[in-house]
Amino acid sequence: MNTVELLIGGQSRPASTEARFERRNPVSGEVVTRAAAASLQDADDAVAAAAAAFPAWAALAPGKRRALLLKAADIMDRRAPEFVAAGVAEAGSMPIWYGFNAMLGANMLREAAGLVTQISGEVIPSDVEGCLAMAVRQPVGVVLGIAPWNAPVILGTRAVPLACGNTVVLKSSELTPALHRLIGDVFQEAGFPPGVVNVISNDPADAPAMVERLVAHPAVKRVNFTGSTHVGRIIGQLAARHLKPAVLELGGKNPLVVLDDADLDEAVNAAAFGGYFNQGQICMSTDRIIVARSVADAFVAKLAVRLQGLRAGAPGSEGCVLGAMVSPEAAARVAQLVTDAVAKGARLPTGPVQLDGAVLQPVLVDGLTPDMALYQEEAFGPVVTILRADDDEAAIALANDSAYGLSAAVFSANVGRALGVARRIESGICHINSSTVHDEAQMPFGGAKDSGYGRFGGKAGVAEFTNLRWITIQTGPRHYPI
Repeated sequence: MNTVELLIGGQSRPASTEARFERRNPVSGEVVTRAAAASLQDADDAVAAAAAAFPAWAALAPGKRRALLLKAADIMDRRAPEFVAAGVAEAGSMPIWYGFNAMLGANMLREAAGLVTQISGEVIPSDVEGCLAMAVRQPVGVVLGIAPWNAPVILGTRAVPLACGNTVVLKSSELTPALHRLIGDVFQEAGFPPGVVNVISNDPADAPAMVERLVAHPAVKRVNFTGSTHVGRIIGQLAARHLKPAVLELGGKNPLVVLDDADLDEAVNAAAFGGYFNQGQICMSTDRIIVARSVADAFVAKLAVRLQGLRAGAPGSEGCVLGAMVSPEAAARVAQLVTDAVAKGARLPTGPVQLDGAVLQPVLVDGLTPDMALYQEEAFGPVVTILRADDDEAAIALANDSAYGLSAAVFSANVGRALGVARRIESGICHINSSTVHDEAQMPFGGAKDSGYGRFGGKAGVAEFTNLRWITIQTGPRHYPI
Protein backbone atom coordinates (compact mmCIF):
# COMPACT_ATOMS: atom_id res chain seq x y z
CA MET A 1 0.00 0.00 0.00
CA ASN A 2 1.21 3.51 -0.85
CA THR A 3 1.17 6.36 1.63
CA VAL A 4 1.09 9.62 -0.30
CA GLU A 5 2.03 13.03 1.03
CA LEU A 6 1.75 16.50 -0.49
CA LEU A 7 4.76 18.04 -2.24
CA ILE A 8 4.89 21.75 -1.41
CA GLY A 9 7.97 23.95 -1.72
CA GLY A 10 10.26 20.97 -2.10
CA GLN A 11 9.00 19.33 1.10
CA SER A 12 6.95 16.17 1.49
CA ARG A 13 4.30 16.80 4.12
CA PRO A 14 0.88 15.61 5.29
CA ALA A 15 -2.21 17.72 4.92
CA SER A 16 -2.41 20.56 7.44
CA THR A 17 -5.47 18.89 8.96
CA GLU A 18 -3.83 15.42 8.89
CA ALA A 19 -6.81 14.26 6.82
CA ARG A 20 -6.41 11.35 4.38
CA PHE A 21 -8.51 9.50 1.82
CA GLU A 22 -8.28 6.00 0.38
CA ARG A 23 -8.06 4.67 -3.16
CA ARG A 24 -9.09 1.07 -3.71
CA ASN A 25 -8.07 -1.29 -6.48
CA PRO A 26 -10.99 -1.39 -8.95
CA VAL A 27 -10.89 -5.19 -9.28
CA SER A 28 -10.05 -6.51 -5.81
CA GLY A 29 -11.48 -3.63 -3.79
CA GLU A 30 -8.47 -3.59 -1.47
CA VAL A 31 -7.05 -0.29 -0.27
CA VAL A 32 -3.90 0.45 -2.31
CA THR A 33 -3.28 4.12 -1.46
CA ARG A 34 -3.81 6.35 1.55
CA ALA A 35 -3.25 9.89 0.36
CA ALA A 36 -3.07 13.25 2.06
CA ALA A 37 -6.34 15.15 1.65
CA ALA A 38 -5.22 18.73 1.12
CA SER A 39 -7.07 21.58 2.77
CA LEU A 40 -7.74 24.94 1.16
CA GLN A 41 -4.82 26.29 3.18
CA ASP A 42 -2.60 23.61 1.65
CA ALA A 43 -3.75 24.74 -1.78
CA ASP A 44 -2.81 28.32 -0.93
CA ASP A 45 0.58 27.14 0.35
CA ALA A 46 1.27 25.23 -2.87
CA VAL A 47 0.48 28.27 -5.02
CA ALA A 48 2.57 30.49 -2.74
CA ALA A 49 5.52 28.10 -3.07
CA ALA A 50 5.20 28.10 -6.87
CA ALA A 51 4.94 31.89 -6.96
CA ALA A 52 8.03 32.28 -4.76
CA ALA A 53 10.03 29.93 -7.00
CA PHE A 54 8.95 31.62 -10.25
CA PRO A 55 11.35 34.59 -10.52
CA ALA A 56 14.51 32.50 -10.17
CA TRP A 57 13.21 29.68 -12.38
CA ALA A 58 12.12 32.10 -15.11
CA ALA A 59 15.54 33.77 -15.00
CA LEU A 60 17.50 30.50 -15.09
CA ALA A 61 19.63 30.12 -18.20
CA PRO A 62 17.90 27.90 -20.79
CA GLY A 63 20.81 25.48 -20.85
CA LYS A 64 20.38 24.82 -17.14
CA ARG A 65 16.64 24.26 -17.54
CA ARG A 66 17.40 21.89 -20.40
CA ALA A 67 19.85 19.88 -18.30
CA LEU A 68 17.30 19.46 -15.49
CA LEU A 69 14.54 18.41 -17.89
CA LEU A 70 16.79 15.83 -19.56
CA LYS A 71 17.80 14.47 -16.17
CA ALA A 72 14.14 14.19 -15.17
CA ALA A 73 13.41 12.31 -18.40
CA ASP A 74 16.12 9.76 -17.64
CA ILE A 75 14.82 9.33 -14.10
CA MET A 76 11.27 8.80 -15.36
CA ASP A 77 12.55 6.08 -17.67
CA ARG A 78 14.45 4.43 -14.83
CA ARG A 79 11.48 4.59 -12.47
CA ALA A 80 9.01 3.26 -15.03
CA PRO A 81 8.42 0.05 -12.98
CA GLU A 82 7.17 2.21 -10.09
CA PHE A 83 4.74 4.01 -12.40
CA VAL A 84 3.55 0.66 -13.74
CA ALA A 85 2.96 -0.78 -10.27
CA ALA A 86 1.08 2.31 -9.07
CA GLY A 87 -1.05 2.48 -12.22
CA VAL A 88 -2.06 -1.20 -12.15
CA ALA A 89 -2.96 -0.92 -8.47
CA GLU A 90 -4.92 2.34 -8.64
CA ALA A 91 -6.56 2.27 -12.09
CA GLY A 92 -6.62 -1.42 -13.05
CA SER A 93 -5.30 -1.40 -16.60
CA MET A 94 -2.44 -3.44 -18.05
CA PRO A 95 1.27 -2.93 -17.27
CA ILE A 96 1.98 -2.23 -20.96
CA TRP A 97 -0.27 0.83 -20.79
CA TYR A 98 1.52 2.41 -17.85
CA GLY A 99 4.89 1.48 -19.32
CA PHE A 100 3.90 3.33 -22.49
CA ASN A 101 2.76 6.26 -20.32
CA ALA A 102 6.14 6.48 -18.62
CA MET A 103 7.97 6.24 -21.94
CA LEU A 104 5.92 9.00 -23.59
CA GLY A 105 6.03 11.12 -20.42
CA ALA A 106 9.83 10.95 -20.50
CA ASN A 107 9.83 11.87 -24.18
CA MET A 108 7.61 14.86 -23.40
CA LEU A 109 10.28 16.05 -20.99
CA ARG A 110 12.93 15.59 -23.68
CA GLU A 111 10.82 17.54 -26.15
CA ALA A 112 10.39 20.27 -23.53
CA ALA A 113 14.16 20.33 -23.06
CA GLY A 114 14.57 20.97 -26.77
CA LEU A 115 12.17 23.91 -26.62
CA VAL A 116 13.98 25.97 -23.98
CA THR A 117 15.86 27.92 -26.66
CA GLN A 118 12.83 28.15 -28.94
CA ILE A 119 10.92 30.62 -26.73
CA SER A 120 11.50 33.26 -29.36
CA GLY A 121 9.92 36.43 -30.68
CA GLU A 122 10.35 38.73 -33.64
CA VAL A 123 11.28 42.24 -34.66
CA ILE A 124 8.31 44.02 -36.26
CA PRO A 125 8.80 47.03 -38.57
CA SER A 126 7.52 50.23 -36.99
CA ASP A 127 6.25 53.35 -38.73
CA VAL A 128 7.74 55.47 -35.95
CA GLU A 129 11.19 56.75 -36.90
CA GLY A 130 13.95 55.37 -34.67
CA CYS A 131 11.64 52.80 -33.01
CA LEU A 132 12.79 49.20 -32.61
CA ALA A 133 9.63 47.15 -32.00
CA MET A 134 9.72 43.59 -30.75
CA ALA A 135 7.23 40.84 -29.96
CA VAL A 136 8.68 38.85 -27.05
CA ARG A 137 7.39 35.67 -25.41
CA GLN A 138 7.77 35.46 -21.65
CA PRO A 139 6.64 32.90 -19.05
CA VAL A 140 3.26 33.56 -17.49
CA GLY A 141 4.02 32.56 -13.90
CA VAL A 142 2.20 29.87 -11.93
CA VAL A 143 0.33 27.29 -14.01
CA LEU A 144 -2.35 25.11 -12.44
CA GLY A 145 -2.31 21.62 -13.92
CA ILE A 146 -5.29 19.33 -13.31
CA ALA A 147 -4.53 15.81 -14.49
CA PRO A 148 -6.85 12.83 -15.09
CA TRP A 149 -6.46 9.16 -14.20
CA ASN A 150 -6.81 7.48 -17.58
CA ALA A 151 -3.41 8.32 -19.15
CA PRO A 152 -1.92 9.44 -15.88
CA VAL A 153 1.79 9.86 -16.61
CA ILE A 154 1.34 11.32 -20.10
CA LEU A 155 -1.31 13.80 -19.06
CA GLY A 156 0.21 14.51 -15.65
CA THR A 157 3.55 15.35 -17.28
CA ARG A 158 1.80 17.39 -19.97
CA ALA A 159 0.25 19.42 -17.15
CA VAL A 160 3.75 20.60 -16.16
CA PRO A 161 4.82 23.30 -18.71
CA LEU A 162 8.26 24.05 -17.28
CA ALA A 163 10.32 24.68 -20.42
CA CYS A 164 8.86 28.17 -20.84
CA GLY A 165 10.00 29.20 -17.35
CA ASN A 166 6.70 28.67 -15.56
CA THR A 167 6.24 27.01 -12.18
CA VAL A 168 3.47 24.52 -11.47
CA VAL A 169 0.89 23.28 -9.03
CA LEU A 170 -0.22 19.83 -10.16
CA LYS A 171 -3.55 18.72 -8.70
CA SER A 172 -3.56 14.95 -8.90
CA SER A 173 -6.52 12.80 -9.80
CA GLU A 174 -8.44 11.43 -6.84
CA LEU A 175 -8.22 8.01 -8.52
CA THR A 176 -4.42 7.96 -9.07
CA PRO A 177 -2.86 10.04 -6.28
CA ALA A 178 0.19 7.79 -5.79
CA LEU A 179 0.95 7.72 -9.49
CA HIS A 180 0.75 11.49 -9.88
CA ARG A 181 2.85 12.03 -6.76
CA LEU A 182 5.57 9.95 -8.46
CA ILE A 183 5.79 12.66 -11.12
CA GLY A 184 6.70 15.10 -8.37
CA ASP A 185 9.28 12.64 -7.05
CA VAL A 186 10.94 12.55 -10.47
CA PHE A 187 11.43 16.32 -10.46
CA GLN A 188 12.65 16.23 -6.87
CA GLU A 189 15.25 13.58 -7.66
CA ALA A 190 16.36 15.50 -10.74
CA GLY A 191 17.23 18.47 -8.54
CA PHE A 192 14.60 21.01 -9.59
CA PRO A 193 14.58 24.01 -7.22
CA PRO A 194 12.03 23.83 -4.38
CA GLY A 195 8.61 25.11 -5.38
CA VAL A 196 9.05 24.78 -9.14
CA VAL A 197 6.83 21.67 -9.12
CA ASN A 198 4.26 21.17 -6.37
CA VAL A 199 1.81 18.24 -6.17
CA ILE A 200 -1.34 18.20 -4.06
CA SER A 201 -3.99 15.52 -3.64
CA ASN A 202 -7.50 15.96 -2.29
CA ASP A 203 -10.43 13.96 -1.05
CA PRO A 204 -12.98 13.46 -3.88
CA ALA A 205 -15.64 15.27 -1.83
CA ASP A 206 -13.41 18.34 -1.63
CA ALA A 207 -12.68 18.55 -5.36
CA PRO A 208 -15.12 21.36 -6.29
CA ALA A 209 -13.94 23.65 -3.49
CA MET A 210 -10.29 22.79 -4.15
CA VAL A 211 -10.50 23.55 -7.87
CA GLU A 212 -12.36 26.79 -7.28
CA ARG A 213 -9.77 27.92 -4.72
CA LEU A 214 -6.85 27.12 -7.01
CA VAL A 215 -8.34 28.73 -10.11
CA ALA A 216 -9.29 31.86 -8.17
CA HIS A 217 -5.88 32.35 -6.58
CA PRO A 218 -4.41 35.62 -7.90
CA ALA A 219 -0.97 34.05 -8.44
CA VAL A 220 -2.32 31.38 -10.80
CA LYS A 221 -2.00 32.75 -14.33
CA ARG A 222 -2.97 29.76 -16.52
CA VAL A 223 -5.25 26.75 -16.09
CA ASN A 224 -4.36 23.47 -17.78
CA PHE A 225 -7.09 20.80 -17.59
CA THR A 226 -7.58 17.41 -19.19
CA GLY A 227 -10.75 15.51 -18.37
CA SER A 228 -14.44 15.23 -19.07
CA THR A 229 -16.41 17.85 -20.98
CA HIS A 230 -18.78 18.19 -18.03
CA VAL A 231 -16.01 19.18 -15.63
CA GLY A 232 -14.22 21.15 -18.35
CA ARG A 233 -17.23 23.43 -18.72
CA ILE A 234 -17.13 24.17 -15.00
CA ILE A 235 -13.41 24.91 -15.05
CA GLY A 236 -13.74 27.02 -18.19
CA GLN A 237 -16.45 29.09 -16.49
CA LEU A 238 -14.33 29.50 -13.36
CA ALA A 239 -11.32 30.58 -15.41
CA ALA A 240 -13.41 33.04 -17.40
CA ARG A 241 -14.83 34.51 -14.21
CA HIS A 242 -11.28 35.30 -13.08
CA LEU A 243 -10.10 36.33 -16.58
CA LYS A 244 -7.56 33.51 -16.81
CA PRO A 245 -6.75 31.69 -20.03
CA ALA A 246 -7.38 27.94 -19.90
CA VAL A 247 -6.28 25.06 -22.09
CA LEU A 248 -9.01 22.41 -22.02
CA GLU A 249 -8.62 18.95 -23.57
CA LEU A 250 -11.94 17.26 -23.00
CA GLY A 251 -14.01 14.29 -24.16
CA GLY A 252 -14.27 12.74 -27.59
CA LYS A 253 -16.58 10.56 -29.65
CA ASN A 254 -13.96 9.82 -32.22
CA PRO A 255 -14.96 8.53 -35.67
CA LEU A 256 -12.98 6.08 -37.78
CA VAL A 257 -14.18 6.31 -41.39
CA VAL A 258 -13.68 3.26 -43.60
CA LEU A 259 -14.22 4.07 -47.29
CA ASP A 260 -15.16 1.41 -49.84
CA ASP A 261 -11.61 1.04 -51.19
CA ALA A 262 -9.94 0.68 -47.78
CA ASP A 263 -7.67 -2.16 -46.72
CA LEU A 264 -10.17 -3.82 -44.38
CA ASP A 265 -7.59 -5.86 -42.50
CA GLU A 266 -5.55 -2.77 -41.72
CA ALA A 267 -8.69 -0.87 -40.71
CA VAL A 268 -9.69 -3.74 -38.40
CA ASN A 269 -6.26 -3.62 -36.76
CA ALA A 270 -6.62 0.11 -36.15
CA ALA A 271 -10.18 -0.29 -34.86
CA ALA A 272 -9.26 -3.06 -32.43
CA PHE A 273 -6.37 -1.07 -31.03
CA GLY A 274 -8.05 2.34 -31.08
CA GLY A 275 -11.34 1.13 -29.69
CA TYR A 276 -10.28 -1.28 -26.96
CA PHE A 277 -6.73 -0.53 -25.79
CA ASN A 278 -6.85 0.52 -22.12
CA GLN A 279 -10.48 -0.62 -22.17
CA GLY A 280 -11.41 2.30 -24.43
CA GLN A 281 -10.54 4.74 -21.63
CA ILE A 282 -8.48 7.12 -23.78
CA CYS A 283 -9.71 10.51 -24.93
CA MET A 284 -8.78 9.53 -28.51
CA SER A 285 -10.37 6.05 -28.37
CA THR A 286 -12.31 5.02 -31.47
CA ASP A 287 -15.96 5.34 -30.48
CA ARG A 288 -17.73 5.26 -33.84
CA ILE A 289 -16.80 3.34 -36.99
CA ILE A 290 -18.43 4.83 -40.07
CA VAL A 291 -18.05 2.27 -42.82
CA ALA A 292 -19.12 2.27 -46.46
CA ARG A 293 -22.26 0.18 -46.76
CA SER A 294 -20.82 -1.97 -49.57
CA VAL A 295 -18.05 -3.31 -47.32
CA ALA A 296 -19.73 -2.97 -43.92
CA ASP A 297 -20.78 -6.60 -43.44
CA ALA A 298 -17.30 -7.86 -44.29
CA PHE A 299 -15.68 -5.32 -41.99
CA VAL A 300 -17.98 -6.14 -39.06
CA ALA A 301 -17.39 -9.86 -39.47
CA LYS A 302 -13.61 -9.39 -39.47
CA LEU A 303 -13.67 -7.10 -36.43
CA ALA A 304 -15.95 -9.45 -34.47
CA VAL A 305 -13.50 -12.31 -35.06
CA ARG A 306 -10.60 -10.14 -33.99
CA LEU A 307 -12.34 -9.21 -30.75
CA GLN A 308 -12.69 -12.84 -29.74
CA GLY A 309 -8.98 -12.79 -28.95
CA LEU A 310 -9.14 -9.65 -26.79
CA ARG A 311 -10.12 -10.49 -23.22
CA ALA A 312 -10.53 -8.13 -20.28
CA GLY A 313 -9.75 -9.09 -16.71
CA ALA A 314 -7.57 -8.44 -13.70
CA PRO A 315 -4.08 -7.50 -14.90
CA GLY A 316 -1.91 -10.60 -14.85
CA SER A 317 -4.80 -13.05 -15.06
CA GLU A 318 -4.63 -15.79 -17.66
CA GLY A 319 -5.52 -14.66 -21.19
CA CYS A 320 -6.08 -11.04 -20.15
CA VAL A 321 -4.83 -8.43 -22.62
CA LEU A 322 -7.13 -5.48 -21.87
CA GLY A 323 -7.16 -5.16 -18.07
CA ALA A 324 -10.11 -3.76 -16.14
CA MET A 325 -11.99 -0.47 -16.13
CA VAL A 326 -11.28 2.19 -13.54
CA SER A 327 -14.26 1.23 -11.34
CA PRO A 328 -17.31 -1.07 -11.22
CA GLU A 329 -19.49 2.03 -11.51
CA ALA A 330 -17.80 3.11 -14.73
CA ALA A 331 -18.22 -0.37 -16.20
CA ALA A 332 -21.88 -0.51 -15.18
CA ARG A 333 -22.55 2.86 -16.85
CA VAL A 334 -21.06 1.65 -20.14
CA ALA A 335 -22.99 -1.62 -19.97
CA GLN A 336 -26.21 0.34 -19.44
CA LEU A 337 -25.55 2.36 -22.61
CA VAL A 338 -25.28 -0.91 -24.52
CA THR A 339 -28.44 -2.29 -22.90
CA ASP A 340 -30.33 0.83 -23.97
CA ALA A 341 -29.10 0.45 -27.55
CA VAL A 342 -30.12 -3.22 -27.71
CA ALA A 343 -33.57 -2.39 -26.34
CA LYS A 344 -33.97 0.06 -29.22
CA GLY A 345 -32.94 -2.39 -31.92
CA ALA A 346 -29.13 -2.52 -31.99
CA ARG A 347 -27.31 -5.83 -32.58
CA LEU A 348 -24.23 -7.18 -30.80
CA PRO A 349 -21.94 -9.15 -33.15
CA THR A 350 -19.76 -9.93 -30.12
CA GLY A 351 -22.62 -11.55 -28.21
CA PRO A 352 -24.35 -10.59 -24.94
CA VAL A 353 -22.74 -8.10 -22.58
CA GLN A 354 -20.33 -9.76 -20.14
CA LEU A 355 -19.89 -7.63 -17.02
CA ASP A 356 -18.17 -8.64 -13.78
CA GLY A 357 -17.51 -5.72 -11.45
CA ALA A 358 -14.92 -3.49 -13.12
CA VAL A 359 -14.34 -6.03 -15.90
CA LEU A 360 -16.35 -5.49 -19.08
CA GLN A 361 -15.58 -7.67 -22.08
CA PRO A 362 -15.27 -5.95 -25.51
CA VAL A 363 -18.58 -5.02 -27.10
CA LEU A 364 -19.32 -4.20 -30.75
CA VAL A 365 -22.67 -2.51 -31.38
CA ASP A 366 -24.15 -2.63 -34.90
CA GLY A 367 -27.25 -0.82 -36.10
CA LEU A 368 -26.81 2.35 -34.05
CA THR A 369 -29.56 4.97 -34.46
CA PRO A 370 -29.89 8.55 -33.19
CA ASP A 371 -32.54 7.65 -30.60
CA MET A 372 -30.00 5.56 -28.65
CA ALA A 373 -28.04 7.23 -25.84
CA LEU A 374 -24.88 5.62 -27.21
CA TYR A 375 -25.25 7.65 -30.43
CA GLN A 376 -24.27 10.91 -28.74
CA GLU A 377 -22.80 10.04 -25.33
CA GLU A 378 -19.10 9.34 -25.04
CA ALA A 379 -18.79 5.65 -24.13
CA PHE A 380 -15.30 5.84 -22.57
CA GLY A 381 -15.23 2.07 -22.28
CA PRO A 382 -14.63 -1.05 -24.39
CA VAL A 383 -17.58 -0.34 -26.70
CA VAL A 384 -17.38 0.57 -30.39
CA THR A 385 -20.38 1.31 -32.58
CA ILE A 386 -20.98 0.74 -36.30
CA LEU A 387 -22.66 3.24 -38.62
CA ARG A 388 -23.17 2.56 -42.35
CA ALA A 389 -22.71 5.28 -44.97
CA ASP A 390 -23.89 5.20 -48.60
CA ASP A 391 -21.09 7.46 -49.90
CA ASP A 392 -18.31 9.82 -48.84
CA GLU A 393 -20.71 12.71 -48.28
CA ALA A 394 -22.83 10.61 -45.94
CA ALA A 395 -19.72 9.44 -44.10
CA ILE A 396 -18.57 13.02 -43.53
CA ALA A 397 -22.04 14.02 -42.29
CA LEU A 398 -22.09 11.11 -39.82
CA ALA A 399 -18.55 11.89 -38.62
CA ASN A 400 -19.59 15.48 -37.91
CA ASP A 401 -22.91 14.53 -36.30
CA SER A 402 -21.47 14.85 -32.80
CA ALA A 403 -20.91 17.59 -30.26
CA TYR A 404 -17.32 16.36 -29.93
CA GLY A 405 -14.31 16.93 -32.19
CA LEU A 406 -11.07 15.56 -30.80
CA SER A 407 -9.57 12.83 -32.99
CA ALA A 408 -10.62 11.06 -36.21
CA ALA A 409 -9.26 8.63 -38.78
CA VAL A 410 -9.95 7.88 -42.45
CA PHE A 411 -9.02 4.66 -44.27
CA SER A 412 -8.76 4.58 -48.06
CA ALA A 413 -6.38 3.26 -50.72
CA ASN A 414 -6.65 6.67 -52.40
CA VAL A 415 -4.74 9.12 -50.21
CA GLY A 416 -6.06 12.15 -52.09
CA ARG A 417 -9.64 10.99 -51.54
CA ALA A 418 -8.93 10.30 -47.86
CA LEU A 419 -7.33 13.72 -47.42
CA GLY A 420 -10.39 15.37 -48.95
CA VAL A 421 -12.58 13.60 -46.38
CA ALA A 422 -10.18 14.32 -43.51
CA ARG A 423 -10.17 18.05 -44.23
CA ARG A 424 -13.95 18.21 -43.85
CA ILE A 425 -14.14 16.32 -40.55
CA GLU A 426 -14.60 18.72 -37.64
CA SER A 427 -11.83 17.60 -35.31
CA GLY A 428 -8.56 18.89 -33.93
CA ILE A 429 -6.73 15.75 -35.07
CA CYS A 430 -7.19 13.38 -38.02
CA HIS A 431 -5.06 10.44 -39.13
CA ILE A 432 -5.18 8.83 -42.58
CA ASN A 433 -4.78 5.05 -42.66
CA SER A 434 -3.95 4.96 -38.96
CA SER A 435 -5.67 4.75 -35.59
CA THR A 436 -7.52 7.56 -33.85
CA VAL A 437 -5.18 6.87 -30.89
CA HIS A 438 -1.85 8.51 -31.70
CA ASP A 439 0.17 10.92 -29.57
CA GLU A 440 3.64 12.41 -29.97
CA ALA A 441 5.21 14.99 -27.70
CA GLN A 442 6.04 17.49 -30.46
CA MET A 443 2.63 17.53 -32.16
CA PRO A 444 -0.12 20.18 -31.67
CA PHE A 445 -2.65 18.19 -29.64
CA GLY A 446 -6.17 19.39 -28.91
CA GLY A 447 -9.77 19.38 -30.03
CA ALA A 448 -12.66 21.36 -31.44
CA LYS A 449 -16.30 21.83 -30.43
CA ASP A 450 -17.09 20.17 -27.07
CA SER A 451 -13.67 18.52 -27.02
CA GLY A 452 -12.18 21.77 -25.77
CA TYR A 453 -9.76 24.42 -26.99
CA GLY A 454 -6.07 25.23 -26.93
CA ARG A 455 -3.16 23.03 -27.97
CA PHE A 456 -0.50 21.06 -26.16
CA GLY A 457 2.82 20.00 -27.63
CA GLY A 458 5.78 21.65 -29.34
CA LYS A 459 5.62 25.29 -30.33
CA ALA A 460 1.83 25.25 -30.08
CA GLY A 461 2.21 24.56 -26.36
CA VAL A 462 4.77 27.34 -26.04
CA ALA A 463 2.20 29.79 -27.40
CA GLU A 464 -0.37 28.64 -24.82
CA PHE A 465 1.92 28.97 -21.80
CA THR A 466 3.70 32.24 -22.54
CA ASN A 467 2.61 35.87 -22.76
CA LEU A 468 3.31 37.67 -26.04
CA ARG A 469 4.51 41.16 -25.17
CA TRP A 470 5.14 44.19 -27.37
CA ILE A 471 8.32 46.00 -26.34
CA THR A 472 9.84 49.02 -28.07
CA ILE A 473 13.15 50.82 -27.85
CA GLN A 474 13.25 54.39 -29.10
CA THR A 475 16.75 54.81 -30.55
CA GLY A 476 16.52 58.49 -31.35
CA PRO A 477 14.42 61.59 -30.64
CA ARG A 478 10.71 61.18 -31.28
CA HIS A 479 8.32 63.83 -32.46
CA TYR A 480 5.17 64.26 -30.37
CA PRO A 481 2.20 66.33 -31.56
CA ILE A 482 1.93 68.29 -28.29
